[in-house]
Amino acid sequence: MRKQKGYLYRKGSSWYLRYYDSVVQPDGRIARRQVAKRIAPYPGLHKEYRSKDSVLLKELVDEFLYKLNSGRLQPESTMSLEQFWDGVYWPHVQRQKRPSTARSYRQTWKDYVEVHCRAIRLRDFRCFDGERILAEIDQRHQLTHSSLKRVKSLLSGMFKNAKRKGILDGINPMQDVSIPQGKESKETHAHSLEEITRMLAVLPEPAATVVATAAFTGLGLSELRGLEWPHYDGRQINVCQSVWEGNIGTGTRLHRTDPKTSKRKAPVPVIGFLAKKLDAYRLSLGNPESGWVFPSLKTGRPLNFNNLVRRAIKPALESAGLQWHGWHAFRRGLATNLYRLGVSDKTVQAILRHANVSTTMTHYVKSVDEDAVRAMQALEKQVLSRLTVQ
Repeated sequence: MRKQKGYLYRKGSSWYLRYYDSVVQPDGRIARRQVAKRIAPYPGLHKEYRSKDSVLLKELVDEFLYKLNSGRLQPESTMSLEQFWDGVYWPHVQRQKRPSTARSYRQTWKDYVEVHCRAIRLRDFRCFDGERILAEIDQRHQLTHSSLKRVKSLLSGMFKNAKRKGILDGINPMQDVSIPQGKESKETHAHSLEEITRMLAVLPEPAATVVATAAFTGLGLSELRGLEWPHYDGRQINVCQSVWEGNIGTGTRLHRTDPKTSKRKAPVPVIGFLAKKLDAYRLSLGNPESGWVFPSLKTGRPLNFNNLVRRAIKPALESAGLQWHGWHAFRRGLATNLYRLGVSDKTVQAILRHANVSTTMTHYVKSVDEDAVRAMQALEKQVLSRLTVQ
């Protein structure tokens, strides 16, 4: 390929370089086209780019053309971020991430990022663009800091993927992008034992057993849906899978996945109160030995907990003057209630099966079984005492 020198010209307050480039078309074909790239402002902050013969301006042009003529700029790097998302990164996310995580990625892209990135080419994206995009998203959507952090993480992941595939070289342009303060996060709720026992007194079945299981095991929503009777032996629940149902581009279907981390596969002790409730509930279903613990009687699939909340839980709680704070409030509540009983933080982490623990905690967890059982027994005493009072 003949080395090109490009044509430098000024338009308005900028210097542009016109040159030929191999560009990825919308249909995926690569075509040779004449394009223009903004090289520098005119005349520059200190008037260093006043003329076409400026030494500094020539250095900028030579640096860019060197990359182009040496073959370091791949044709695929001319893709827009939208093209890269549709053709490369989204398929990668679908293959590598859990279905619920993939849906979160796609939602973040569609809701916040896509509109800002349609026309920006991969090779032209700079740290400044990332900074500008995050500032615009913050101003338009008033997101929390953690949500803005997810936006940055998504964009950063796209450029990492492009580098790994040899499409881009150099520093990830999102590396030094700052994350706006964002709006203050809403206060999260942790259900107290008082709230939980009041809920159990007014909820119908199967809602009462579902809530009791969530409150006294700390299982996540997808783990609750994934429970099958062989996972429960009367003393503990072995968390073997997560079940998530939703649409991530391939239609609404059931997704079975392993728990998030190896720690989440740890068995969870079952207090006597919950064991009696699960046994009674199991008997009402005909004492099955297999199948979902919480099935939909109409479809045979795992129970749709969103429907359960809307049709049974919220109406019952509202009638009793109680608020619904979401399923994760039970997981937070379990940790809080155990702390109130004086259980050590390491034991609580073991019961909740957290993965982000230190090396010391990793070694301690191996001998935590007895501590976990004692902690859950202490919790049971408190539950039974409150139910007796009622």
